[in-house]
Amino acid sequence: MKNKTTAIILSLLLGWLGIDRFYLGYTGLGVLKLLTGGVFGIMWLIDFILIIAGSLKPKDGDYAA
Repeated sequence: MKNKTTAIILSLLLGWLGIDRFYLGYTGLGVLKLLTGGVFGIMWLIDFILIIAGSLKPKDGDYAA
């Protein structure tokens, strides 16, 4: 199970490298963000907002309680 706070911190600090997507289990999108600098910063910002809002959840289910 993944922790939402950890996902937020990873997205804030290393989201432009795709580390947040790797952590949540989305390897393909993580590689895309890694190779494009968070798709030039736009996808990084969108992912950060989605994680905070709770719309972007781990691939294997929900966050740990």
